[in-house]
Amino acid sequence: MGILFEDGNFALFRDGFLRTVELSAISAVLAMLLGIVLAAFRVSPVPALRAFGTVWVNTFRNTPLTLLFFAVVFGLPRLDVHLEPFTFAVLALSAYSGSFVCEVLRSGINTVPLGQAEAARSLGMNFGQTLGLVILPQAVRAVMGPMSSIFIALPRNSAVAGAFSVPELFNVQATLTDKGYAIFGIFFWIAIAYLIISFGVQQLFSFAEKRLAVAR
Repeated sequence: MGILFEDGNFALFRDGFLRTVELSAISAVLAMLLGIVLAAFRVSPVPALRAFGTVWVNTFRNTPLTLLFFAVVFGLPRLDVHLEPFTFAVLALSAYSGSFVCEVLRSGINTVPLGQAEAARSLGMNFGQTLGLVILPQAVRAVMGPMSSIFIALPRNSAVAGAFSVPELFNVQATLTDKGYAIFGIFFWIAIAYLIISFGVQQLFSFAEKRLAVAR
């Protein structure tokens, strides 16, 4: 268990931990923004937008994350798109998680009574105003639980990036394995680090859920 404090390993774990947090945080923000846009497309009165949203969600939700990483990391350079491995990882994670955010938000939108939208339209609001000011705030409040599950899973999903030259937390195990350390000790500390991140995300959503709760 002393592996963490031997031969500069603490700095290695620390850097991997912070890189995982950074990767997860940026991907989470982009996934949320993408999910909101896609959810708006899914409920849009414009058929082309609904079709685009449906195709995007069905494609990315049903594509294994590792395969998506392969497509982004090796496919985009063939289209003359050259980025850092970290940026490729953010794109893959955001596209993947955004599709799940979209469906959670869409389910929340469907729980909002139709009368809310009708009342907004009677006040002269257009579709964008109705969705952004009336429907989405109520939908988000209704889906905080399922939404938290997506973002708790995101740091664990980011472990795939370690196989694509991103020096994140899970990538640390390859370095330490090469040094000859026991695999059990390595994965023990990595598991503890992921638990800390997941607990932090859970607490953030618990706080947000309490703040958004409607007084009864």
